[in-house]
Amino acid sequence: MSLSKAVNKHLKTSSPQLCAVTLLGNLVATPDIRYRANPATAVTEIILATSSKWLDKSTNKYKEWTSYHHVKVEGELVEQALLHANKGDIILLHGYLSNIKPKATDKSTNHIGIVHANFVQKFNKGYTQAINQIHCSAQLISKPKLMLTEQNKNITQANIVINQHIYNTDKQVWQIISVARAIHVWGKQAQNLAENGDIGDELMLEGKLSYTSGANKDQFIEVKNVHLFKEK
Repeated sequence: MSLSKAVNKHLKTSSPQLCAVTLLGNLVATPDIRYRANPATAVTEIILATSSKWLDKSTNKYKEWTSYHHVKVEGELVEQALLHANKGDIILLHGYLSNIKPKATDKSTNHIGIVHANFVQKFNKGYTQAINQIHCSAQLISKPKLMLTEQNKNITQANIVINQHIYNTDKQVWQIISVARAIHVWGKQAQNLAENGDIGDELMLEGKLSYTSGANKDQFIEVKNVHLFKEK
């Protein structure tokens, strides 16, 4: 079953939920800024690279993984922060997950997920430790499934929906948009979620944005901490 069908089948409530994404990384390319008419609005899509390091206990060496995030920026934010931005500049942004499909520039960067920015700040080229964080409340739309990896580690996978309360600047109205994503939970939290979580339960998640290694680069949430809320 697709995520969109799962949302329609199992969604119990349309109450607004939290979705806050924070990214700090380097611009992969100089922004291509366009202007939308009626009203005239600056729009661009950028790709931000964030890197993380971890210790591989099997080799006792550090490894590095780079994630590439598609981000849509529009309105005054574009001209305030990105008008003079160049490839390699450091960008700090806050935003939320969106259903907007990124431009298909090439297959290697055709991610299914995109971040809609509501704050952007530019720093000059240089080095800084990257930030890749997401905090959200959500609802389970699939039964959590516990699996064992090749390294004998517990991982639970499930699908969630986030009902975000978003202000539409063009229509000047508040809207609730539903964004579905897969989540991956590790360790003891994985076992707890698999044993106690069920469709319709509410969750509070803290983690980072990740992408599958397949051709589509599907976006999912790699969960660091999860809180499960059960109905009595």
